[in-house]
Amino acid sequence: MSTSETSRFVRLRVELVVEVEDENALTKAALDRIAEDPEIPSGERAHAESAVTEDTAEALAYLVDPFDLVSEVPGVDLAQASWSSEQIDYDPDSPDWDLDEDDDAGDGGEKTG
Repeated sequence: MSTSETSRFVRLRVELVVEVEDENALTKAALDRIAEDPEIPSGERAHAESAVTEDTAEALAYLVDPFDLVSEVPGVDLAQASWSSEQIDYDPDSPDWDLDEDDDAGDGGEKTG
């Protein structure tokens, strides 16, 4: 397939597992971000503050921005993004957490590490 026949759009899938070592610091940072964000309407601000206070995963979601991941990549413009977070039980020794499980043989497009 020539370059003119291929799509200019690429779906980049990233899965991260992070360990929250200080829930209070994470919650405070999320509350600070909400307080500083002029685009959050006042009616939604109380809901957002409640969500990040009650759920560490929500606090993290308020602080992680997919735009930040690609904003400095030359020649790339973020067309669309969605993300979610959830608290999980994590066992790094379990085969269920093999990050390579979704790799297709020969796709050449996914990197883990």
